Order: sequence, then structure tokens, then C-alpha cells
Amino acid sequence: MRIGIVAGESSGDILGAGLMRALQARVPDASFEGVAGPEMASAGCHVLYPAETLAVFGIMEVLKHLPRLLAVRRELRRHFLANPPDVFVGIDAPDFNLGLETALRQAGIPTVHYVSPSIWAWRPERVFTVGRAADLTLALLPFEPELYHRHGFKATFVGHPLASAIPAEINRTQMRDLLGLRAGALVAILPGSRMGEVTRLGSLFLETARWLQTRRPDVSFVIPAATPRLQALIERQLHQCQPPLPVTVVSGRAREVLGAADAALVASGTATLEAMLMQCPMVVSYRIAPLTHWIVYKVKRFASPYVALPNLLASRELVPEFLQGRAIAAHMGAALLTLLEDAGARDAQLDGFRALGGVLRRGASERAADAVLALLAPAGKA
Repeated sequence: MRIGIVAGESSGDILGAGLMRALQARVPDASFEGVAGPEMASAGCHVLYPAETLAVFGIMEVLKHLPRLLAVRRELRRHFLANPPDVFVGIDAPDFNLGLETALRQAGIPTVHYVSPSIWAWRPERVFTVGRAADLTLALLPFEPELYHRHGFKATFVGHPLASAIPAEINRTQMRDLLGLRAGALVAILPGSRMGEVTRLGSLFLETARWLQTRRPDVSFVIPAATPRLQALIERQLHQCQPPLPVTVVSGRAREVLGAADAALVASGTATLEAMLMQCPMVVSYRIAPLTHWIVYKVKRFASPYVALPNLLASRELVPEFLQGRAIAAHMGAALLTLLEDAGARDAQLDGFRALGGVLRRGASERAADAVLALLAPAGKA
């Protein structure tokens, strides 16, 4: 059984590796090739292009890299049409994958889109684009499949792989020992996993840390750097902080950092889900390019009042959000201080986190693998 697979950036790489291993457990001779990161490569994927090729975010950033991205997609389309896989799985990266899936499906190749785009927040008409591109959509959030079913498209809720990978109970003392972090109040700072995010948010998050540290001198901070390049950028930003802040920079290991911390300041994205599952109370912030923000909120009319995944799942502001002009160091610092000093505020978040974790903990990789094989079964390809 031969599977084409394309994942962009680190979160897609993790999803892809989980799916690959679950499929290999069911079909031992399954082989994979496509766009993959280190996790998928370790699981046995033949890498045609590295996942970081697709790690571009924001309208202006995409426009800058558009010729290269289109060339990569054309080459992948040519490759898979010349060497048809039994099934093609596009993981997230909808602007890249959906066009590729459409071309392959039209050629008779079964297609799966893993991770529904945020059609429930904005661009609801995109359900038709996804439904026509993919024979099956694998949804991570429980309310998503109905959005497809009402239009006659096939979608399955599989749960979230992170929820299955993270234990329900977290030992913070053990996490600190693993990282060699000192005792006392500890705040994790996660300014993003992309260069553009850390460039926009890194200094702001350090300014927030400064505000908090002047009011709680006993607080120390820890920052997990997703890549060596991001670590170098974070260290340059830290060097500009005078006097120095009590910050430890860790290479990767974001999950352990969140497990060790008493609270976290997190850039909106998958990291907010990871913080929720690691039961780390959080404050969420984000800034995007002004033109991107204007298009999303004014032209497309963003439908949800929230962007943080815990809030979207809870349908309420479970965690504080500070976006665009509201992303002010003093405001975010005050919200973090509340989490450190108000047990009621901490417990309210933690109670919500536990409930949501139970909803998402479904053995996602295994359910996703079963759904892929069920899609192929009528054709005798499973």
C-alpha cells in the first residue's frame, strides 16, 4: 500500500507521524512519500520536500513566496499523477493542499484532508472547496463534521492526537527536574514557532515579562525555542533587554516547559491547545500584519469572537485573549499576575481544561487510520 502525504510545519508533521504509525500497525507494508518534517521522516516517510517548505503564514508572507510554493505544488502534482498512490493525505496547509487534492481526485486518486480549515470562524463557503477536494475530511474538533454533512460531504471527528499523547495528570515538579529549572513561580513564554511570529511577538512578550517581574521579583521565565534559528533570534531579543531578565531558553521541549510552568503567555495557535492539555493556565496573544487583519476581520467578517482554541472549544472566554491593538504588555502582565495570585482564576481555567481534554481524547491517530482504510475498503485497496 503506497500513500502520498503532505504536511506543513511542525504541527502537521506531528499529526502525520501519528497517522503513519497507526497505518503501519494495520498495514505493515505501507509506504509513504511526500512533504514531511523530522517526525514523519523518522516514521519512515520518503521526503520529497521538507515540511518547512510550506511554513509560510500571513497574506503578505504567502505573496512573497507564492512563485516557489506554486512550483513545488506543480512538481508534486506531476509526481503523484505519474506515480499514483493508493490514497493521498493532505495534512492541514489548506491553501497548498486543497488545490493538489482537487487535481489528484479528478484523476481518480482517493484523497483525504486531515484537519478541517477554520470554516466555522470565517469563509464558511470554503466547506464546498474542501468537500470537492477531498473524499474524506478528518476533523479534530467535535462540532466540525456536521458542517460538512449538511452539504453532503464526508467528514469524521477523530479527536486530537495531542490529547491522546499527553497524560491526564501532570507532575510539575518532575517536569522542572527534567529541565533543570529552579523552584518558585515560573512563567512560560511561547511567542510562536515561525520567524515572523517571534519577530512580531518576541519583544512584546519580553516587555510583558519585564512588567510582571517588576511586580513579582521572585518570578522567573522559560522560553522553548522551536528551532536553532528561532533560538538565535530569541537570544538576540533577550540581549536587548537591560537589565537582564531571569529567562532560561530551552531548545524545543515546549510540552515539558508548559508542564513545568505555573502560567504561560502563548501565541495563538496549536500551542494554546498544548498548554490546555498540559493544564497550564494561560494568557493568549497574537498580532498579524495589518493588511491580513483588515482582510480577515473587515472583508471576510471573522465569525467567531475568539481565536484561542480553548475558547473556541468552550464557546466562551475560558482564557484571556489580547489581539492586535489590545496586545499591550501591561494588560497581559496583569492577566498573568492574576493567574499567579488568584487561585479561583487558576482553578476556573483548569476545570475547563480537564473537561475539554476528555472531549478530545479519542485516540485520534488510530481513528484517523481506521477512517482512511474504511475509505479505501470498497475499492479493495485497504
